[in-house]
Amino acid sequence: MIHLREEGWKEVKAGSVFRIELDTKADPQTLESLEVGRAVDNSYVAHLGGPEGVGDKLWSEAKRRGWTRAAETQVVADGAVWIWNLVADHFYDSVQVVDWYHAKSHLAHAAQLLYGEATPGMQRWLSVQATHLFQGQAEGIAQTLREVAGQHPAQESELLSEAGYFETHKRRMEYLDRRLEGWILGSGMVESAAKQYRARFKGPGMQWSRMGAKRLLPVRTAILSHRFDEIWQRINNPPLN
Repeated sequence: MIHLREEGWKEVKAGSVFRIELDTKADPQTLESLEVGRAVDNSYVAHLGGPEGVGDKLWSEAKRRGWTRAAETQVVADGAVWIWNLVADHFYDSVQVVDWYHAKSHLAHAAQLLYGEATPGMQRWLSVQATHLFQGQAEGIAQTLREVAGQHPAQESELLSEAGYFETHKRRMEYLDRRLEGWILGSGMVESAAKQYRARFKGPGMQWSRMGAKRLLPVRTAILSHRFDEIWQRINNPPLN
């Protein structure tokens, strides 16, 4: 969120394009060697405005990075409906994954509704269900929440809402299979980018004109993507007619 003069707080939408590299790590429980996917060579886009704008920019950056030549591709994001609508428009044939940490936060909210905040019962239920979720059993979690919702009338509506979340995204929460295939489970690269944009645009007392923010966003994006010098050279040395 950035503060625009005469408009108030407005959302900047950000996205990242990356290459997946496999890294060998030891499983913390079995100590077996596992190949884990990690995001490298990140580049970014940002847009002050509606979903369509960031979708177009993300698709343009993906094509520049060689998306259409990749044998396999992935999209990882939170559960927002507008994001998956954009995925259906631009990245419909990609592997789709709901960010693990967003999914677990919904599970934690359900645990809190059932047992109260930070109680031993909440922690035990969350630990068991998080293991099920990590094994790709989102549909079973949805069923569990539907079954217990009626036993908690005051929380029933919210519990059913969380059940619907896991039911809706169950095919995007097949975490065990995706992990074994080497795909990314978390959207940390975008969370990190958001912090970097925030550091530039959300300092103490900062207010922006809409045009000023729109003009500076591409500059910040080029710096974060390590492309500033390349783009600056192109702007200042246009091809001869």
